[in-house]
Amino acid sequence: MRIAYICADPGVPVFGRKGSSVHVQEVIRAMLRTGASVTLFANRFDGDCPADLAAVRVCQLPRPPKGDPAAREKEALAANDALERALVTSGPFDLVYERYSLWSFAGMHFARSAGIPGVLEVNAPLIEEQAEHRDLVDRLAAEQVAQRAFGAATVLTAVSKQVAEYLHTFPVTAGRVEVIANGVNPLRFPEGLPPLIPAAAGTFTIGFVGTLKRWHGLPVLIDAFDRLHNNDSQTRLLIVGDGGERESIESDLQRRGLLHAVTMTGAVPPDTIAGYLASVDVGVAPYPDLPDFYFSPLKVLEYMAAGLPVVASDIGQISEIITPGVNGVLCPPGSPSALTWALSQLRHDPLERERLGTAARASVLRDHTWDGVMQHMYTLAGFGSLVQPQPVGTGS
Repeated sequence: MRIAYICADPGVPVFGRKGSSVHVQEVIRAMLRTGASVTLFANRFDGDCPADLAAVRVCQLPRPPKGDPAAREKEALAANDALERALVTSGPFDLVYERYSLWSFAGMHFARSAGIPGVLEVNAPLIEEQAEHRDLVDRLAAEQVAQRAFGAATVLTAVSKQVAEYLHTFPVTAGRVEVIANGVNPLRFPEGLPPLIPAAAGTFTIGFVGTLKRWHGLPVLIDAFDRLHNNDSQTRLLIVGDGGERESIESDLQRRGLLHAVTMTGAVPPDTIAGYLASVDVGVAPYPDLPDFYFSPLKVLEYMAAGLPVVASDIGQISEIITPGVNGVLCPPGSPSALTWALSQLRHDPLERERLGTAARASVLRDHTWDGVMQHMYTLAGFGSLVQPQPVGTGS
């Protein structure tokens, strides 16, 4: 199986540390585990290639210039010609797999012209995201690109029902949209891993992993931790990640007098996440009450794979993954008091933490692995059971 993997989004450094970067790397690893050869087409790599991806061929695409948004959009659109040439030169391929980006359509067109399957992975309603959170000058052109890419794809995989609903607003996608939630690589989360940041005996550690952005609910978490810590000084908070909200978070912690009880690691290599999670007792995903929650949160799946009890907001796909009292705890989104109560209950019940964590790991390894995602994708692409994962162990 010869696969062309395309990520033409300049916001995704494919060898970087962002959640989207980890996503790209894990999908490619799952492809490699099936015995496929992969050529990676991207315009932003950032950092060294992970050692276990050394067999992947890489092809550098033109990177849009910084500065004027209108010029940037035009350059990104023009890069389709370079992508098509690179695909022709690097082929032949049996499958084109692309992470949908705002200005890229050449990958799906190439697949259709070559008579091979083209799978377009859609992680978000990018046009709406760009218009709301960044700069979108030529919305009509972005919509035309989406129509071209969506129309040419053999199948469109949406990471959540909400993203699928967005795709269904484009008539050209009719009958070709399938929901495939994100997954986790169990090999990254072996049982019995020593903690990277050990705690004193009797200390209860709450953990958060993710980019520090406003829609991840850090203010709610800090408010809840403040209430918990005021009643129990043997509690600490570990925040793993970096982002634009870091300065405001640190200011809030300082104002509350909590800096001594909180560790903020900044950005860390993906292969150290498991060690940080081994340092905590509970993993938290405190999303606020967002009107359009379309995410398939990697952090929740990683908490579960690490055998942690999860306390998360009862919203979107999280409500499908977590069954309250069975493999985690759900709270009303945006409620510090509910989050405080849930954390307090788990703080005083280590047996319940162990039970929930064990069940969480079992459920995610059963239903949400990247190998399972890849098999589903291969089936949709028309390869059926011809491609089977090579034995890699359980990671236990």
